[in-house]
Amino acid sequence: MKVFRSVLFWMHLAAGLIAGLSVLVMCFTGTVIAFEDEIVGWSERDARQVTPPAENATALPLADLQRKLREVQPEFRAASVTVQNDPTAAILFSAGRDGGYYANPYTGEFRQPASTKVHDFMHTMTDWHRFLGREGDQRAVGKAINGACNIAFCFLALSGLYLWMPRTWSWRGVKAIAFFNFKFAGKARDFNWHNVIGLWSAPILIVLTLTAIPISYRWGSNLVYKLVGEEPPVPQGPGGATAPAFEIKRPTPEARPLSYDIILAQVQKDFPQWSTISLRSGGSQQRPQAAGAPSTPRPEGAAPSREGQAPASEVRGESRRADGGGPRTPQPLTVAIREPGAWPRTATTTLTLNPFTGEVLKREGFGDLSTGRQLRTWTRFLHTGQALGWPGQFVAGLACLGGCFLVYTGIALSCRRFFGKRTPAATPPAS
Repeated sequence: MKVFRSVLFWMHLAAGLIAGLSVLVMCFTGTVIAFEDEIVGWSERDARQVTPPAENATALPLADLQRKLREVQPEFRAASVTVQNDPTAAILFSAGRDGGYYANPYTGEFRQPASTKVHDFMHTMTDWHRFLGREGDQRAVGKAINGACNIAFCFLALSGLYLWMPRTWSWRGVKAIAFFNFKFAGKARDFNWHNVIGLWSAPILIVLTLTAIPISYRWGSNLVYKLVGEEPPVPQGPGGATAPAFEIKRPTPEARPLSYDIILAQVQKDFPQWSTISLRSGGSQQRPQAAGAPSTPRPEGAAPSREGQAPASEVRGESRRADGGGPRTPQPLTVAIREPGAWPRTATTTLTLNPFTGEVLKREGFGDLSTGRQLRTWTRFLHTGQALGWPGQFVAGLACLGGCFLVYTGIALSCRRFFGKRTPAATPPAS
């Protein structure tokens, strides 16, 4: 047992020195981005928040907002619209992850955040967390390094739990590794910090590192499905596009898709406890969000359109030919609904609709997913803590902060071991 402990210790030390810098980067950036969505939302509140003109004020129809957006930004093509069940939240017309305009649902004013510095900073932190700050073709290299160092970090946490266990179970022994002693300094302080922080944060760090493996490696993602006896999903082609799952037929040559206002009113009726509704055209070509990917935030729903028809095709479940010609095959409309009591907290219910009739072609919630997909979803959002809401994010961020101190104290102890001054042995007196 003594030999095993000694071998494990040296493996622990070697892994820490080799992977320490990457682990420090991942832990620091993980601490910063633990509440990324909340921090970015707060920093952009000038665009995301509105003041209702009066109590129970009526919002403008989405059709009117779409028309105004085309007038003020004729080159902009919104891919989705997100509405929040909050009278003080703006409606987001988004063209992707980073591009979009926030609309005041009462005045029709469109805004973008006055400053995107916080957003850009968080984006940089995410790039360092995932790709070690590499860009372009070097991203794969950064991802490989961080992936390997993450596995080393998992080993460090597992082996640390064993090494930190007291050799004799007594109150004095447990107290020495479980509680800070602020009277210590130098090596004794670093050793105490390394033990205490490691003991309390290791269980969380093990979860964070294990759930990062399916994100870093295809074999890790496939393993999640194989553990429950399912075949892993087939990798999608370039851009993640898949063949349309539903054939939509135009009722008549002149038929136009229903307006978003009609769709939104029906969804709000069917889901009275909704908190966020996101509508996206061309849903058959998008990976479904039922697994729980967070929707982009948005304000309160709009009143039904007077005309009952959408004024444009770019946000209506009808795609257009690449050459700019007439409409091609109509695409389904995807509606992602999040409710306050969803579990995990990131879960959504996804509806695939016929854009001309509003007929539900497919309904998929978290409970409808296979066991493998549910488990894969949990691993994805347990890694960030979002699956458990803000308490999970707080614990994940705190554990990452602890990881920063573990790297510091581990390197400090190693330097003292290899480069510290050694006290010369006392010379026996001459006889």
